[in-house]
Amino acid sequence: MAAENTPELKMDPANLYREEIFTDRKIGTIRVMTPVKKDSSVDAARKVIYVGETQLMTPVGALPLAFEVEGDSLGQAAEKFAEAAAVAVERAVKELQEMRRQQSSSIVIPETMPGGFGGPGGLPGKIKLP
Repeated sequence: MAAENTPELKMDPANLYREEIFTDRKIGTIRVMTPVKKDSSVDAARKVIYVGETQLMTPVGALPLAFEVEGDSLGQAAEKFAEAAAVAVERAVKELQEMRRQQSSSIVIPETMPGGFGGPGGLPGKIKLP
């Protein structure tokens, strides 16, 4: 049954954040993740997290990027946005190159040869990949 294989979707009440979104309406957004307690009061014992978001245009369309931005305030996060985005772009490009390399090194052998090679229906392939 599908219900038996469904993961438990339980939130961690000790790790809650209030999320606010800020944008310059040009380059991207910064999500300010403020830690909160179960009663929604600010949890000063944990650090505020700043998450930058933007898009990288590729030949096949926009690639969304999300990355943590170091800073002690929204202003600092905005100033460091470009630097953190450049690191995220570099990481994404490397991941895309690795995916392309893996894809190009894949060997695909058809189950049977096309008609005309070895009689009707073709010959069965000898190599099979999982």
